[in-house]
Amino acid sequence: MVSAVFHSPLDAAPVAAQNAMNNVAINASPASARSQKQSKTEATASPAPASRDWAALSRSFWMAVLPPLCGLGLLIGLWAVVSTTTGGSIPNPVETWKQALEIFSNPFYRNGPNDQGVGWNVLMSLERVAVGFGMAALVGIPAGFVIGRFNFLSRMFNPLISLLRPVSPLAWLPIGLLVFKGANPAAIWTIFICSIWPMIINTAVGVQRVPQDYMNVARVLNLSEWKIATKILFPAVLPYMLTGVRLAVGTAWLVIVAAEMLTGGVGIGFWVWDEWNNLNVKNIIIAIFVIGIVGLVLEFALIKLATAFTFEEVKA
Repeated sequence: MVSAVFHSPLDAAPVAAQNAMNNVAINASPASARSQKQSKTEATASPAPASRDWAALSRSFWMAVLPPLCGLGLLIGLWAVVSTTTGGSIPNPVETWKQALEIFSNPFYRNGPNDQGVGWNVLMSLERVAVGFGMAALVGIPAGFVIGRFNFLSRMFNPLISLLRPVSPLAWLPIGLLVFKGANPAAIWTIFICSIWPMIINTAVGVQRVPQDYMNVARVLNLSEWKIATKILFPAVLPYMLTGVRLAVGTAWLVIVAAEMLTGGVGIGFWVWDEWNNLNVKNIIIAIFVIGIVGLVLEFALIKLATAFTFEEVKA
């Protein structure tokens, strides 16, 4: 007995479709396997973003730290060589470091008017600088605005500024002693006269470089001189003014040391001169580093202040 099984075309269609899909999957499987293997290879070859960020951060850190350390090491090495070649008349870095630890263990002691810690001397010098510099700012910045704003005053005061600005600040010290009859006001006067020129010049230059379109708008709006100065000139001149302030502070800190050497009293300059009279070279070297560190801190603070208020085109 023979039995036959018949399949209709509708039943054969799903079977054929399934066979075709299996053939496509079999033929495509080597390509997909190759693509997966290639993607795994690329993932293994390319470093992770976190590792790249860490490498960049490490490189930037060492570029920021390593050069200053090399410079400091070079300075200490030259200092040690000079100390050796001079037969010990210049103390070596180790001896100076031990002396510095002893000095800064109690920087604010008082044993009389002429025997005070280095902290009191630095504070006294900073006080003189602050008073003289503050007076110079109160006079110099408004004077710079007026000189830069009016052409007649600019032509009037430019010869005087060009004549007096190159004069050494210490040349004004005898005038201060003659007029004020005291060492402390004479030192403040010297700080005042040496700090005023950078602020006048930079402020006047900033006013003169204000775009003429701003002034034309002020003329059209019929603004008063006060509104022109406060609404137009001051925002535009602020970067130049802060540059003059930074230069003036640096000059003032340089001058106060020399002025205190000549006038005496309490101050870091007088401390250096007093230690020289006592032939204490270690303390002189320590004072040099203290003066440099304080000046560096003042410079850094004013640079940050100027950067915060400076426009990008002026920075460039």
